[in-house]
Amino acid sequence: MTKLEVIIRPNRFDQVKEALAAVGVEGMTVSEVRGHGRQKGQTETYRGREYDIQLLPKLKMEIVLTDDRVEPVIDAIIQSAFTGEIGDGKIFLYKTEDAIRIRNRQRGEIAL
Repeated sequence: MTKLEVIIRPNRFDQVKEALAAVGVEGMTVSEVRGHGRQKGQTETYRGREYDIQLLPKLKMEIVLTDDRVEPVIDAIIQSAFTGEIGDGKIFLYKTEDAIRIRNRQRGEIAL
């Protein structure tokens, strides 16, 4: 099993969610987060004054999948989150040893 941790622009969430549903992703956890990459934030103008925004709003999605589903899901995320601009996001992959469904104690891939 593999856990995907996906950081995307908030305004691309609906497209990503629809793309994931189309490839059969049934569950995910989504959190509102703030951060920056190499660009170190951005400058915005509000009422004639410039402000440096160092931590930009992003969404973090966490999805655990069987290993055979990882590549199609990654492709769906990239196609739907892509704008071609700095700040499109990142995908991190982690190996997951086990999963346990609390309700009935099922373990492994069946617990997903």
